[in-house]
Amino acid sequence: MKNIQLTCAHALVKFLTKQKILIDGKKEPLFPGAFGIFGHGNVACLGQALQENQKELPTWRGHHEQNMALTGIAYSRAKRRKQIFIATSSVGPGSTNMITAAAVAMSNRLPILFLPGDTFANRMPDPVLQQVEHFNNPGITQNDGFKPVVRYFDRITRPEQIISTLPQAIEVMLDPADCGPACISLSQDVQGEVFDYPEDFFKERVHSIRRPRPDDYQIKKAVEVIKSSKNPIIISGGGVFYSDAMDELSDFAKKHNIPVTQTVMGYSTMKRDHSHFLGPIGGLGGKAANNMAKKTDLAIAVGTKLADFTTGSWANFENPNFKLVSINAARFDANKHMAQAVVGDAKVSLSELSLALGSWKAEDSWNKKAQSELNSWNEYVDKESGPTNQKLPSYAHAVGAIYRNSDPSDIAVTAAGGLVGEVVPVSYTHLTLPTNREV
Repeated sequence: MKNIQLTCAHALVKFLTKQKILIDGKKEPLFPGAFGIFGHGNVACLGQALQENQKELPTWRGHHEQNMALTGIAYSRAKRRKQIFIATSSVGPGSTNMITAAAVAMSNRLPILFLPGDTFANRMPDPVLQQVEHFNNPGITQNDGFKPVVRYFDRITRPEQIISTLPQAIEVMLDPADCGPACISLSQDVQGEVFDYPEDFFKERVHSIRRPRPDDYQIKKAVEVIKSSKNPIIISGGGVFYSDAMDELSDFAKKHNIPVTQTVMGYSTMKRDHSHFLGPIGGLGGKAANNMAKKTDLAIAVGTKLADFTTGSWANFENPNFKLVSINAARFDANKHMAQAVVGDAKVSLSELSLALGSWKAEDSWNKKAQSELNSWNEYVDKESGPTNQKLPSYAHAVGAIYRNSDPSDIAVTAAGGLVGEVVPVSYTHLTLPTNREV
């Protein structure tokens, strides 16, 4: 086996540039770029390696570590978890600034690769700039703060360790169940150490995201629960978006005559003019979906972690006979709240569940009631967000004005100093999935 002699930092960057992924049948870079703020711990070696490979791995300088990491996380969501950004920082407050962003990625099941610099593995220069110096544990550094908020963590104390850890980190970030951030903490001295790496380590690797199919028994039990219901709803989450299961969701809702609500992460998984669209649900939802949630005897949750904003801390569901079927690639999420779990990819699971249900469908009166609730809610929103002669317009008026003067492809980013519900129900009830330009 041939070897290539490289520094650890250069080997790491070279490996990352060789990772590809199939998107719509086309080979694309798995890591399309990196954000970095360079200083003590990452500038001399990793910084040099990134600078020398700008063509293959573009790197942009950030202005705040947390913000650049959050931007990378947003990119991964926009790319439906099929491409992963990198964020690197110096050791000390540079790395700790990224920990909040890591928690965001962890909570939302979104991938990002953190490459923070670290102190010297050999400890000879201790204490270095901004070193923690824990009196009873000399091995602790600021980067240990990542451990509770990433799916994968490793500290590189020898150059050859990247041979085993980098492929494992990638598999975690691309796994539909375990997806989330990974952190590879890079000891400052080790980054510059030379090692004879196997040439095969740098061969191009083409990745794809697997689609785990559900267990037949779980499908059978879910069918029994669904067929016993009278007034079901669907709660569509981000997993539908990441699985590209929008068509399957649409077909399932139509065939089985079930109204569809959406979580915050599930916005745009169904177009608002769909015959079974009911709007957003929960603390950030609309009155139509929440009114129907109070009456439903079954929620079919698809690709959602069922956080309290979605469920209203379970105050939304008042029917004493309420049951839950939860479809999710992650076993942890599928089994929450005593649900009948269906552990599998949203696209595959919806297709198999629909086939198993056959011709069964909910009564027409239930969906008609849902559409009546939605029409009433939209009339209210139109009234409250329409043109006004008020001296001081409300948030709703401002959002309404933006909506009326925007194209379907525009992106509206809203925020308020008051309650988030003051703007979100208006903006997201009306806006469709953005595609082209931003405002």
